[in-house]
Amino acid sequence: MKIKVVLLILTFWLPTMAQQTEFHIIPKPNQIEIFNGFFEIHKNTQIVASEATLETAKQFQSFIFNRYHLKLAIGNTQQKNKNNIVLKLANNLAKEAYQLSITKNQILITGGSLTGIFYGFQTIQQFLLQQQTIELPIKLPVLKIEDAPKFGWRAYMLDESRYFHGKDFVKLILDEMALLKMNIFHWHLTDDAGWRIEIKKYPKLTEIGATRTDSEIETWGSGKTSGKAHSGYYTQEEIKEIVAYAAAKHITIVPEFEMPGHSSAAIAAYPWLGTLGKKIEVPVKFGRHYDNYDVTKPKVQQFIKDVLNELFELFPSEVIHIGGDEVGYKVWEEAEHVQKYMKEKGLKTPADLQIYFTNNISKFIESKGRRMMGWNEIMGKNIHKGFEEKKHDKEAETSLAQNVVVHFWKGNLELATEAAEKGYGIVNSLHSNTYLDYSYKSISLQKAYNFNPIPEGLEEKYHKNIYGLGCQMWSEWTPTNNDVAYQTFPRIAAFAEVGWTNTTAKNFETFKQALKLLQQHWKNKGINYANKL
Repeated sequence: MKIKVVLLILTFWLPTMAQQTEFHIIPKPNQIEIFNGFFEIHKNTQIVASEATLETAKQFQSFIFNRYHLKLAIGNTQQKNKNNIVLKLANNLAKEAYQLSITKNQILITGGSLTGIFYGFQTIQQFLLQQQTIELPIKLPVLKIEDAPKFGWRAYMLDESRYFHGKDFVKLILDEMALLKMNIFHWHLTDDAGWRIEIKKYPKLTEIGATRTDSEIETWGSGKTSGKAHSGYYTQEEIKEIVAYAAAKHITIVPEFEMPGHSSAAIAAYPWLGTLGKKIEVPVKFGRHYDNYDVTKPKVQQFIKDVLNELFELFPSEVIHIGGDEVGYKVWEEAEHVQKYMKEKGLKTPADLQIYFTNNISKFIESKGRRMMGWNEIMGKNIHKGFEEKKHDKEAETSLAQNVVVHFWKGNLELATEAAEKGYGIVNSLHSNTYLDYSYKSISLQKAYNFNPIPEGLEEKYHKNIYGLGCQMWSEWTPTNNDVAYQTFPRIAAFAEVGWTNTTAKNFETFKQALKLLQQHWKNKGINYANKL
C-alpha cells in the first residue's frame, strides 16, 4: 500500500525491533510522499560523490562515524550489491532546493547547488538525531521529498556588543541554524556597550572599546549593576575561523558595524570620532546614548571606510549591515560646525544629514562589490515619536539610495509596504514579533510561528522585494550563554519554519509535535531551552 502525504508534516510510525520510531522534520518539508519499507545503512554502504560534492560527502561520513562509529566508504561510482548514498547536482533546481529520494537500495540527494545537497543531508541528520537508540543497521524510511525555501533570507541575529559570548557558543548556534536550514547569521559586533572585533589599523577599538567597568543588570532603569567589569573581542584569526565554520554549513555571516549612532565604544577609544570631541568611557548603562560619529569630518569618514575595508577582507558576505538605528540628533543640532556643514550641503534636517552620509557609505560599499543594509530609520522616517528626545524630529526630504536592503524593525507596517513598493529589498524583523530578548509572554511560541514577513495587503507583484525575516537576540539582560539559549530555543525553530515552509502547509499543532523530538536533541547537547510547548 502507498500512502501519499502532500504539504503535511512527515509523521508516521515505523516498527524497529521492539519499538516504534516517530519521524518529524523542522522546518516542515513542502512536499512529501511516503512508501512502505526501509533503506538500511550498514558497513557495506557507500557514499557516491563527484569531486564537486566530495566535501558534503565527507560531512555525511563524519556525522555517521561520530554518531554510530561506522566508517562509510566514499567512491565516485555506484557499485552493485551495495547500498548507495548518492549526491547529485542538478541545474534544473533552484540553488537551495533539494530532492530526497529513499528507496530500499539507495538514497539519492539531488540539489540545485551544494547548498541544496547539504539541506537534504540536514533532513536525514535531523531524523537520525531524534532517535533515542543508537544501533546498527541504521534504518531510514522509503520516501520522496521535494523541497525548497519560501524565503531566501532566514536569519538569526546575535548581539555580542552588550555581552561577549565567545566562539564556542557561536559555533553551537551555527550548528543548530544549519540543522534548521537557516542561512544568515547576523552578527552585531559594535555598539555603545562594546567593540568586539579586532581592527588592525585602529587597535584602541579593542584595547579600550572592548571593556567596560561595570554593567547595568536586571532591566531598564533598575539602578543596579553587576559590580564586575566586562570585556572580550574576536581577533581577526578567530573571525576567519568562524566565517569558515559557517561557510561549511552554508551559512553566510553578515557583520553589523553601527553608524552613525550607537558609537560610544568607538568614541571612548578615539574621542575625535565623536561630534562633541570629548573623552568618554564605554557606557555602563544600556540604552540610547547621544554622541554620534561626526560625519562632517573627512578623518571620521576615512575611519569608517578603513574599518569597512578590514571587514570586507574578513567577511565575504555580499551584504554589510551598517545599523543606522536610534540616532540622537540633538548633538548635531547643537554643534555649530555640523549646522554649517548641513547648510553648505543644502540639508534641512539631521535626518537628511544621516541619509546624505548613509548614501555616501552605500556608494563606497557598492564600489567594493557589496551591498549595504540598515535598520529602517535609514529611510529618514521618525519611528520614535514616543521618545521625548525624538518626538519633534523632522523627517528627511532626501531619498535613500536604491541599492539598499532595508531591515524593518519598528514603525507602522505601511512603512515596510511603502519601501517594498518603491523597490527596496526588505528583511522584515518587526520587533513585536521577532525579538528574542522579549519574554515568552510578549512573544509566545505560537506568535513567533504565526509571523508572516509579507505585510498584509502588499500586492503580490511586490512580494519578491520581501527577502525574508530575521529573529534578533539582543543581549542587554542575558549575560550568560544559558540566558541567551533560553530566550532563543525553541522560538528559533518557529522562525526557521516561517522562513522555509509555505504558509498553506504550516500547522502549529503538528509543529509542536515535531518540536518535542527536537527538544530532546537540544537536551542531549546540553542546550538550555524554554519548555514552551
